[in-house]
Amino acid sequence: MLTTILAAAAPKENPYGLIPALREGGLISQTVFGILVLMLFFSLYILFTKLFEQQKILNQAKRVRAGFWSANSLREGAAKLEKNSAYRQLVDDGLAAQEQHSKLTDPVEAHDWLHGSLARSEDLINSQLKSGLSFLATVGSTAPFIGLFGTVIGIIRALVKIGAAGQASIDAVAGPVGEALIMTAVGLAVAVPAVLAFNWLQARNKKINESLNAFSNDLLGYLASDGRVRPTVAKAAPAKAAPAATTSTAPRA
Repeated sequence: MLTTILAAAAPKENPYGLIPALREGGLISQTVFGILVLMLFFSLYILFTKLFEQQKILNQAKRVRAGFWSANSLREGAAKLEKNSAYRQLVDDGLAAQEQHSKLTDPVEAHDWLHGSLARSEDLINSQLKSGLSFLATVGSTAPFIGLFGTVIGIIRALVKIGAAGQASIDAVAGPVGEALIMTAVGLAVAVPAVLAFNWLQARNKKINESLNAFSNDLLGYLASDGRVRPTVAKAAPAKAAPAATTSTAPRA
């Protein structure tokens, strides 16, 4: 009696869920599902690592605006920055290019030499920021088709099984075909986050690129003028003094 009650109360496995679909699809469906899971894992890994990297550079930009240009020299300002920061790299490459220009035997304009060196440094930083985004684009464009491949194979297997059984009722067709369509849903569930992550990271990279480009131009002006040209540092507005209280004296009689 107790065994019967427990068996009736126990939750039954959904015959049309993901696990039955993988069992029904066989090795091909299981392989497709494994590929999609790996795509999703690496997409999320790239998303979070790139967000951390981008946020680090955005925080560095705030510190540059806060106190870099108020330093007496570039080396003093660079000492205030993190050792491995993107902005520190631009400053170090600019100073190195300035020292190397005096050693050139072939005359080259200092402005052109510095501009080329800073542009190469900036391109290297942007290339590092873009690393991994091509994988997100690949996942976003191919994951639906990989899921569709699993769906087609699953439908073929289901139709062959139905034909061998000789049953063509709705109950016999809906189950296997519905299970095969799960692969398409899984493919879309992997592709959509990858596309959203790619577009979001691209927009943040564009913002970082604009900030780096502006800093590179300011740095070029400083180096080309031996420090006579530098961006204006915004100073905090002085606090307004409170108006003095006026006392009125009543006229004496």
